[in-house]
Amino acid sequence: MDQRLIRNFSIIAHIDHGKSTLADRFLELTGALRPREMEAQMLDAMDLERERGITIKAHAVRLTYTPKGGVPHVLNLIDTPGHVDFSYEVTRALTACEGAVLLVDASQGVEAQTVANAYLAVDQDLEIVPVVNKIDLPGAQPMETTRQIEEIVGLDATDAIMASAKDGAGARDVLDAIVARVPAPDGDQSAPLKGLIFDSWYDSYRGVVVLIRVVDGVIKPKMKVRLMAKGQDYEVEQVGVFSPKPQVVGQLGVGEVGFVIAGIKTVSDAQIGDTLTEASRVTDEACVGFTEMKPMVFAGLYPVEGHQYGELREALEKLRLNDSSFFFEPETSTALGFGFRCGFLGLLHLEIIQERLEREYDMELVTTAPGVLYRVTTTDGEISEVDSPAKLPDAGLIAELQEPVITAMILTPTDYVGGILQLCQDKRGLQKGLEYLATHRVMITYELPFNEVVLDFYDKLKTLSRGYASLDYHVTGYWKSPLVKLDLQVNGDPVDALSTIVHKESAYTRGRALAVKLRKLIPRQMFEVAIQATIGGRIIARESVKALRKNVLAKCYGGDISRKRKLLEKQKEGKRRMKRVGRVEIPQEAFLAVLTVDSE
Repeated sequence: MDQRLIRNFSIIAHIDHGKSTLADRFLELTGALRPREMEAQMLDAMDLERERGITIKAHAVRLTYTPKGGVPHVLNLIDTPGHVDFSYEVTRALTACEGAVLLVDASQGVEAQTVANAYLAVDQDLEIVPVVNKIDLPGAQPMETTRQIEEIVGLDATDAIMASAKDGAGARDVLDAIVARVPAPDGDQSAPLKGLIFDSWYDSYRGVVVLIRVVDGVIKPKMKVRLMAKGQDYEVEQVGVFSPKPQVVGQLGVGEVGFVIAGIKTVSDAQIGDTLTEASRVTDEACVGFTEMKPMVFAGLYPVEGHQYGELREALEKLRLNDSSFFFEPETSTALGFGFRCGFLGLLHLEIIQERLEREYDMELVTTAPGVLYRVTTTDGEISEVDSPAKLPDAGLIAELQEPVITAMILTPTDYVGGILQLCQDKRGLQKGLEYLATHRVMITYELPFNEVVLDFYDKLKTLSRGYASLDYHVTGYWKSPLVKLDLQVNGDPVDALSTIVHKESAYTRGRALAVKLRKLIPRQMFEVAIQATIGGRIIARESVKALRKNVLAKCYGGDISRKRKLLEKQKEGKRRMKRVGRVEIPQEAFLAVLTVDSE
């Protein structure tokens, strides 16, 4: 394949601006699929993606396109997610490209993720083709949108393409612009093989399948290849491309994107960002891998049935291969038994992983309340990072506690500014900027403690702005804060899975709300159940679940009061004895109580 006729490009945009629909039009135009095989969001193969209408994984597809009066070109399209939690997928996809189509909705204009993804593409030094989509909508403002691309994103939009991915208008112009503007890949066909692994997944029949972009050299079946990070050698069984169905090819050359099956059995061997090279002729330098993404939201995942622990570990390992921004380690809880402490990029990421485990691996799970990564300085000067309240040292040993801080960029219509500013203030935010980008659009920049954002900030923002505000954020550092560990005790036994780290000022209200919530959720027992919220050894709130009582006086009518008293005392003693040995079963909903307390 002549590398001068190859174009590698990605579609980047804010969530719901039409990336997957435009990808569908490209598939139709290039004849990759017959009309009867077509369906909406063709590249979103996961059930979850279709149900939620979002792209979760980046998808690569090979298209053959002939521009007017030109020769056929091979276009490798990588469709990317738009949600802030999956920005890591976007970074990986862009590393394999030379160009990017920046898609902006003509009715909504430039949103927070549009700006963030455009900057990612600029950092990778890619050729950017601006496209204004959804021009057929009644509220579309294409000229205003082009002005926003120039003023907010800072890109020249004089030759921006007007398109409607839904009815296909302008789709051919976009493909022509990609052929004309995006540079062909560089690379030496005769050099030793050098391929960048930018995605991988586990196939139960073939082992690990890796998706690579060939930078130098050629890869073909029967070739001995080496994974440079692990130093492991394998023999290539099969190479192929997705068009969009898997199609086996004889070889992959410079600039081509495709899959490689080489009998890799161990999930952890094929690391994303690693370099694939020839075992006998190793390349001089590895590809520049991806910066390791640090999980920022942590939660415990526990199997409902204890015997599923091994299956859960296996499922997590397979998911970890396909999503290297996700992390897990074993942990135990007195309330829930054996499970895993898992790290995620955000709350949607947590939800998706949990749902994938339940659907794809038939797991029944209990998830503990999510928290963030705190930095603890002990009295002897040691600094450590803590991702779980259970790992926090005793209050007397802590000299300083720091919490992560994000810089949040919120784009909103002017009507909702007041409510959003109030929300940010309530979440202990510090205003950094307020800029009017147009008569009706404002960009608000705030520094916010991440643990305040993690639970319900996004939902409240969308409610306040009737869905019009958009949010992009990145972790920028740490703040010193007066934080305390809030514990919950049921009948004197601490329930470690319900412990949280909260700000000192909100500890009492949070503790009281949690105790009230638990009182409603814990079923009545034969004995009284005391629910206490504590900080250190100090009880700050208490609620009681009243005991179920049998009417022992039913058979006493009239007569001496001492008889009744004796029966009541006997019952009281029985309840007391029961309370000493009785165990309270805490329902699964209780572990979600921590999440719902704030939003109420």
